[in-house]
This record gives sequence, structure tokens and C-alpha cells, in this order.
Amino acid sequence: MSGILDGKRILVTGMLTERSIAFHAAKVAQEEGAEVVLTGFGRISLVERTAQQLPKPAPVIELDVTSPEQLDGLAARIGDHVTTLDGIVHSVAFGPRDVFDFLAADWDDVATAVQVSAFSYKALVMACLPLMPRGGSVVGLTFDASLTWPHYDWMGVAKAALESTNRYLARDLGDRDIRCNLVAAGPILSMAAKSIPGFGDLAEAWEKRSALSWNLKDAEPAGRGVVGLLSDFFPKTTGEIVHVDGGVHMVGA
Repeated sequence: MSGILDGKRILVTGMLTERSIAFHAAKVAQEEGAEVVLTGFGRISLVERTAQQLPKPAPVIELDVTSPEQLDGLAARIGDHVTTLDGIVHSVAFGPRDVFDFLAADWDDVATAVQVSAFSYKALVMACLPLMPRGGSVVGLTFDASLTWPHYDWMGVAKAALESTNRYLARDLGDRDIRCNLVAAGPILSMAAKSIPGFGDLAEAWEKRSALSWNLKDAEPAGRGVVGLLSDFFPKTTGEIVHVDGGVHMVGA
């Protein structure tokens, strides 16, 4: 039986552990027929061990999304494994600890959060454009930036920048038949979540407000949302944000 990504070649960035959304996006993509290439940063040996838990082997490329040199050479390094790309998953975000204190954070820390979490979305796609002559799909991960969240502070601002970046990128790449969309996932108890002070308050909010039951340890629903947007089932959807959050975004109280 064929899968919805049969024959497609997908780059998945930012995978670290099996609890990450990126891991489940890669896993489901492979199960749906895609050939996957991974990137990681800083803890490559951990990424390589995590990659061994995927259904099929997947090469791992080291990528610092803030490095112009690494971005300039990215297409060639991906080209060592696949000749073209049909999809890109941007699962990269970071902010120094002080960005989680809105009034105390300084510009240098905020600038880091915005560069890594938002500008890198555009930088990554531009670095991969030579490998997408036939168009394709770009999917990023956000945390609903239309509201304020406890303790999230400047990371929320960075995510708002990401959401705006997605719209402009969708506008400018539409004539290349490249779709750009985001998945707004609910909180997942991943490695990244441990760096968010007060993450437990976010988790508690989901337990109270989610219309559908929400499992903090299950990143697969978000991964499936990513794969859906990578597929050809949304051929004319771009600049969109798809919520995979159990319905919290639409519940007032």
C-alpha cells in the first residue's frame, strides 16, 4: 500500500530525542514512503543515536542555522545523500534563559531568540532552494503566538516573528510552487520543554482547557500534522497555521 509521501525527499531539522516532534515527523514521513535526511546541532552523537530508532536509516548532517558558512554549504552536503528535496521541516527554536523574563531580558538575548527561532526559517529555506526546482512544501513548528502564555515571554514574541515570516515566505515563494505552513502544537514534554521555566503551568492549562484529551508525552499527533502538510493533500494551502493542540486555541475558559 502506497503512502502519502511516496517518492518524496524530506529534510527534517532540529531532531534530538524520541520525544521531539521532529522525530515523529521523520518517523511518520518514512512510514508514508519518504526518504529522510536529518540535521542536528551541538549533540550530534545523540541525534545519531535517536536516528537509529527510526524505521529506516537516515543520514545526519550537522547544521548551525546561525552560521552563514554552514548554510552556504548546506545544499551541497544534502546533495551527498539526495539530489533534490520535496519538503523541509523547520523544528528549530532557542532562547537564552533570560528571555523567559519579559521585563528583564536584554536585546542581545532577545536577538538570539529571534534569529534562531524565526529568521532561521527563512535562512534555511533559502539555503535549500537550489534543491527544490519543482517546488515543494515547507512546514515549521510554532506555539500559538496570538496570545500571551505564562513564562513564555520573549519566546512568544519570537514565535510571532516566525508566524509573520511564514506568511511573507509563502507570498514570495508561491511563484516557485513552494507552500509554507506552520503547525501550532500544544506543549510536549521534550528536551526543549525542560528549558522553559514554569512549563508545568502551561501543562496545567492544557489539562483544564483542551477539548480533546492531551498527552504531554505524545508528540506523534503533531508529527502527523507536519506530514499532512508535507503531502500533496494540501496543494493550494500556504501561509497557514494548523493547530494540533487538542482545541485549546478555540476555548475561552
